[in-house]
This record gives sequence, C-alpha cells and structure tokens, in this order.
Amino acid sequence: MLIKEGENYCYSFEVNGIHYSGSCGTADENTAILVEQLIKSATPAKSSQKLINLKELWEEYLSSSSALLSTATVERKKNALKHVFKFFKDIQVSEIDSVMIEKYLSFRKKEILERSSNTGKREQEISFRTANIELAVLSNLLNFAVRRGYIEKNATSGIKKLNELSRLKTLSDSDIEKLINGATNKLTRDLITFLIYTGCRKGEALNLKWDDVDLKNDVIAIKGTKTKYDRYIPVSRALKRILEEINREYVYVFSYRGKKLSNFRESFKTACKRAGLNGLRVHDLRHVFASKMVMSGTSLYITGELLGHRTPQMTMRYAHLAPYTLKKAVDEVWG
Repeated sequence: MLIKEGENYCYSFEVNGIHYSGSCGTADENTAILVEQLIKSATPAKSSQKLINLKELWEEYLSSSSALLSTATVERKKNALKHVFKFFKDIQVSEIDSVMIEKYLSFRKKEILERSSNTGKREQEISFRTANIELAVLSNLLNFAVRRGYIEKNATSGIKKLNELSRLKTLSDSDIEKLINGATNKLTRDLITFLIYTGCRKGEALNLKWDDVDLKNDVIAIKGTKTKYDRYIPVSRALKRILEEINREYVYVFSYRGKKLSNFRESFKTACKRAGLNGLRVHDLRHVFASKMVMSGTSLYITGELLGHRTPQMTMRYAHLAPYTLKKAVDEVWG
C-alpha cells in the first residue's frame, strides 16, 4: 500500500506477519509503485526459507561451531537438549513461538514437582536449575537460527526462567575442616582441598597435569576446557604443601593406580555425609572459593579472573558479599 506523506510516497506492507514501511523517495506515483514492488520482491518470504527442526538445527550448529567448542561443552549442550528434543519432536523451528516455550517450561516444572514430591526440596532446586540450563541452550540454538535466517526472532526472548532457590553455597571454616576430614582417603582429601583453594571446575582439576604445575614460581596453568581460554592461578603456601606431598610419577596430578581419576562423586558424597553436609555438590566448592575471596576483600574483577569468568556479569552474583568487607574496613578505622 502506498501512502502520500509530504511530497513523497511511502510504502507499507506485511510479509509473514512482519511489517515493512519506508519512503519510496519519489513524488511520482508510478515510480513509487515500482519501488514498492522491488522492495517486496527482495523481502524473503516464509516459503523460501528452509524448513528445519531442532535436531537438524543442532546438527548444523555442531558442524559450524564444533571447532570452537570443547568436547565437554558439546556434551553438556547435548544433554541439556534431550528434554527439548523430546518435547518439540519434529516441529519446525519457524513454528516455535513464545507460547510453545512457556508450555515447555510449564511441562518441565510440573514434571519436576511431581518427582521432587518424593525426593525432596534439594532435588527440586537442582532440577529447576537444570530446566533453566535447557532454556539457555535452546535460546543459544535459536540465536543461531536467527543468524542463519531460518527465523526472524528468538522465541525465548522475554521468557522468565523458573524460580530457583538460593544456590550459592558457602561454608564456614569449621565446615570446610569437617568436609576435608570426612574424606576416607588421601586422594579425595587432596582433591577437595585443591578445589576449595583454587576455585577450579571439577573437570579442570581432573585434567590437571604435572606439566601445568610450576611450584618453583607458585603458579598453576589451567588449560582451556569450558572457555577454551587459559588462565593462571597462584599457588598458596597451604596448597603448595599439599601438592609437594603428592606423588609426581604419573602424568595427571590426581591419579588413581596410575590413571587419571575420572570421577569422585561417590567418595565426595561420603565425605559430605560424614561431615553432615548432605546435598553439597562438587561445584559448590567453586562458590566457596569465590565467597571467601570476596568476603576477604578481593575485588570482584580479580575473583572473576581467578574463576575464569568470561563476563563480569558471571561474577556479580557474589556482589552481595562485598558489603561485609566494606563494613569491616570502616570498623577497623573508626571502631
């Protein structure tokens, strides 16, 4: 449709529910008609877009992004999409809208609540967080679809996550001591201590090689795993004493019978139970490290660097702990 605004004509039309408008740049009606026709012909129609479902989109995403992602990251995303694929099945990406996304979250919430009625509140917290991770991975996948021109807009935009319970765990010095002493063997004890003293991710600790440990200069090189970026962590005197006592005859720092320790979930669970800290996760030790750093006066920036955070927003979750440090500083000066 042509509209006369001022001296020139303007075009106004819709394609697939998307409104297009602008100036034709001419006062001549016949010329304006031609301009509008040219713009319409250059506007992509829905029928010209490739039909693709989420599983097919995932395969395309992998083929174009796998070189930039670690194997662990690909596996995490793949696991997060299991429920998504099951729910959306063969629905085309172009047909997924915000209503469907909300229905998915409602479905997952109902599923989680029914299961947690038997397993307890802790299981509910973990599952809600898992569902939110699924939403984040789906959002990432739909952003890829936007870049590829399969859809105009990411349907997850503006969708609220499930309300998680507080998940930033911290431990008192007494709890830390109980947890370490709760380990039934030296390997588990050393690994728990290492995670608390460094803030490393579990995968980073299990993949740590002696070649990456420089006790002469008191520094550990954490090779890029999740973020593919290396970072360096200073070795404290307490951590150095522990590392010096570990046998260095094997390639990996944390080895069991000469082989890299693949997991220590059960031994960690046992340590938690003996310490009276049931429900504590291995990843919570990373939060313990961060909380201790911030509350001791370390800036959020430095804390984020030590944790290997890619954005400041990731570290801001610990900002609420900073006021304690500020008050302590004032009390030390003014009493």
